Amino acid sequence: MSASTYWQQTRRLTLTVILAWVAVTFGLGWFSDELNRFAFLGFPLGFYMAAQGTLLVYLVMIAIYNHRMRKIEEESGIDD
Repeated sequence: MSASTYWQQTRRLTLTVILAWVAVTFGLGWFSDELNRFAFLGFPLGFYMAAQGTLLVYLVMIAIYNHRMRKIEEESGIDD
């Protein structure tokens, strides 16, 4: 894999993760009133997602990014 292909894939992955982060962060705030109509473990869902759910989503996003970057680096021959 060439260096330009590596950086193109890296930029695309990073942009995707950033857009997902923006969607989760601002989307939950935007729809919090609608989410509060539902309950999760006795708490309004909007409150729960703001307090705990987004943290879990961010951890999953980091794990996916890490896994995909390792794969990209392995394909380009620059893995550990």
